[in-house]
Amino acid sequence: MNTPNLLIVILSTCLVACGPTERKSEADHHNEENQEADHEHRENQATETTSNTGSPRKAAMTNVGPAHIHIDYSAPSVRGRMIWGGLVAYDQVWVTGAHKATNINFPSDVKISDQVIPKGKYALFTIPGRDQWTIIINKNWNQHLADEYNGADDVLRFTVRPEELGETQEQLTYEVKAIEGNKGVISISWDKLKVSFNVETI
Repeated sequence: MNTPNLLIVILSTCLVACGPTERKSEADHHNEENQEADHEHRENQATETTSNTGSPRKAAMTNVGPAHIHIDYSAPSVRGRMIWGGLVAYDQVWVTGAHKATNINFPSDVKISDQVIPKGKYALFTIPGRDQWTIIINKNWNQHLADEYNGADDVLRFTVRPEELGETQEQLTYEVKAIEGNKGVISISWDKLKVSFNVETI
């Protein structure tokens, strides 16, 4: 084979062998860029969803006698909405917050509504009514909303009457206040209503 023909064969072989590899490399690079951009977009979406929930996690706590009572909850805001009989239905179990169930920790035995509650961590639910509320202390503290609520896990149910507030409480707020000795009061305020109940450490 003469020299010109040999050069043509070598060039042809090189084009066949190298051409697709180069094109594949460019395509792979383009796909990687797209994947990185998509991943970044999804990360940004997750961050925005987390930061814009509108119901930050908060805590209320104080010492009642020697015991440090601690309540952990999510705090939604009114934001111009109809709350009672609207966003929060009457006569249905409510997480009394948002997202993860509100939980309350008693580091020692306590007495509520004349019943002894053993020390431990519990979920606090309510059933809002037009004239009275049911307060619920439930064993399953680690749950989402009331999705897993089971009345068989209740350790205590009792009723209280809500009181009207003079002005709107924009954000749901729990309070734990010591009264005297080993006695205290726990209250829940939101919109135009407030409910309270007494607690005594043993």
